[in-house]
Amino acid sequence: MKKLLAMSMAMVMTMGLLAGCGSSSESKENAEAAVETEVAAEASAETEAAVAAEGKTFKIGVIQLVEHAALDQANKGFIAALDEAGISYTVDQQNAQGDQSACQTIAEKLVNDQNDLILAIATPAAQAVAGATTEIPILVTAVTDPADAGLVESNEVPGGNVSGTSDLTPVKEQIDLLKKLLPDAKKVGILYCSAESNSEFQANMAIEACKAADLEYEVFTVSSSNEIQSVVESMTSKVDVIYAPTDNTIAAGMATVTMVANEKGIPTICGEEGMVDAGGLATYGIDYYQLGYMAGKQAVEILVNGADISQMPIGYLSAEECTLKTNAETAEMLGVDVSVLDEE
Repeated sequence: MKKLLAMSMAMVMTMGLLAGCGSSSESKENAEAAVETEVAAEASAETEAAVAAEGKTFKIGVIQLVEHAALDQANKGFIAALDEAGISYTVDQQNAQGDQSACQTIAEKLVNDQNDLILAIATPAAQAVAGATTEIPILVTAVTDPADAGLVESNEVPGGNVSGTSDLTPVKEQIDLLKKLLPDAKKVGILYCSAESNSEFQANMAIEACKAADLEYEVFTVSSSNEIQSVVESMTSKVDVIYAPTDNTIAAGMATVTMVANEKGIPTICGEEGMVDAGGLATYGIDYYQLGYMAGKQAVEILVNGADISQMPIGYLSAEECTLKTNAETAEMLGVDVSVLDEE
């Protein structure tokens, strides 16, 4: 009704402008007819979407790359938004347990099951399902840069059947946090999984932030979780602090990272809160529950209101929605005074 009212007002304004400019009667009629056609098209599309949604139980498939705190919270937030909207739905929850080949199998299953919409959590999961269908609407979350990952034409106008929410974190602010907590640190070890394009994107941002902060840096990568312990062990003799972005492999193996690093007295600045809970020193990051909730709201718009996913911009959380978190136990173990953050 709001759109109809807006279109009607547009029609009146158009007619007024034409009259004011001395347009002919024929021009007025043409303009009026054009606006009426557009109003009718909008009304028809919304009516069809509403009728189709009324009384329907939607089939939703969810593919999550791996179990760890951030992705789990995004999943919960998505479901919460669906429940809040009061729609009827069934959900098929699938987890690839960190196996990217399993993502392909799961993606094909969800497509073959003819779900009305698919949620993909994390970049490899999103890439797998996007490669399996161009017809079913796909929402992604916990994907740093969908355009850079080849999922959309642009983050502003996706242009296909994929949209969603980005977990782009404030990398520069995280490096600034590192300097405040560890002013004597000279060299940063940037740790991520080379198989995750979203992590490479963040690592490049961290490199630029380190350069701007006059910090030396060295990049260390793992290709799977099996390499985490050995790589971190080699890092501890070469760097003063570890920086780990929102990398799913590292996040899932964060207990291993901190077990080795903390024992050697090397603190870890993290990309998100769950990694701090697992023994990291601190982060300034986003709320993944809210990120998933935002994607859930997008799902409702698509399923119930017939929103065009190809024109739905990628959603981001604002800087105001980022939160500071420290691990008091880790700080005490490493002798780091986190109270300096309270002085600002």
